[in-house]
Amino acid sequence: MKKYISILLLISLIASTILSACGKKTQLTKVRLNEVVHSIFYAPQYAAIEKGFFEEEGLEIELTTGWGADKSMTALLSNNADIALMGPEASIYVYNEGKEDHAVSFAQLTQRAGNFLLSREPNEAFTWEDVRGQTIIGGRPGGMPEMVLEFILKQNGIKPFEDVTIITNIDFTATAGSFAGGTGQYTAEFEPTASKLENEGTGYVVASLGVASGKVPYTSYMAKKSYINNQSEIIQKFTNAIYKGQQWVHEHTPEEIAEVIHPFFEDTDQALLTQIIERYKEQDTWKTDPTFPEQGLNLLQNILESAGELEQRVDYETIVNNSFAENVQ
Repeated sequence: MKKYISILLLISLIASTILSACGKKTQLTKVRLNEVVHSIFYAPQYAAIEKGFFEEEGLEIELTTGWGADKSMTALLSNNADIALMGPEASIYVYNEGKEDHAVSFAQLTQRAGNFLLSREPNEAFTWEDVRGQTIIGGRPGGMPEMVLEFILKQNGIKPFEDVTIITNIDFTATAGSFAGGTGQYTAEFEPTASKLENEGTGYVVASLGVASGKVPYTSYMAKKSYINNQSEIIQKFTNAIYKGQQWVHEHTPEEIAEVIHPFFEDTDQALLTQIIERYKEQDTWKTDPTFPEQGLNLLQNILESAGELEQRVDYETIVNNSFAENVQ
């Protein structure tokens, strides 16, 4: 009888030890991540979540969408988000407003603009000179898509609003419908709208704004300066996971990527998802590592200056901390 009880106690002890060990494995640190919009443009982030790269780093991602840089930045500065993914120009604006505990970028995700110029007719020989005297449906004045468009036009010797008409008062969600309804000869659209218009035969992609503008740090991960200082271990783990996501996307086919991130875009047909990812991969949209190069910030500030949206340039070291990206593992 005593031997039987001893065996039971031993089994109980082993079981409790196993359960305890399992419990320790599931104790993840929650990180509240706010993304500016929910977009296939951020495929490496969704791959990192779905493939468990954040969990490997001991992190649990609580993902929310701001639906606008102003809202994402507000969430970050008001401590309703730990980390935010948005355009670095938002951090420049905040710093220039005199915010002491301002946002600092620590990892770059995309390195090209994600929108495309569509024409009513296919044109494999398209040049930007073709838009002279025509009408383009653009974006919101002061918004990054519109500023990039205007920058490209100027780089090609075309004066916005003089040599070409740009419509900027149509809501972002209504531009495709307006183009389909007969407005303008060109429209600048993000995915999945660009591919949908093309598949319908309503418009044809003739240029990539991402290629035409050069490598711009279109989106980066940022946190408040105080959070980076106080939670450096979390920032490093987060950056490690993003790096793994970037590498995974770089090494896999559009079909494989589409299959993995499809749970984040259940309403999008997987074939369309593959088509979009293939287009993004072809134009080298995603960085293969999270470093944020200084020349990228210089180009971004050139674009802001060209649009008349930059009060004063900000030093690279002030709003970019590359130390975590340089130490990924």
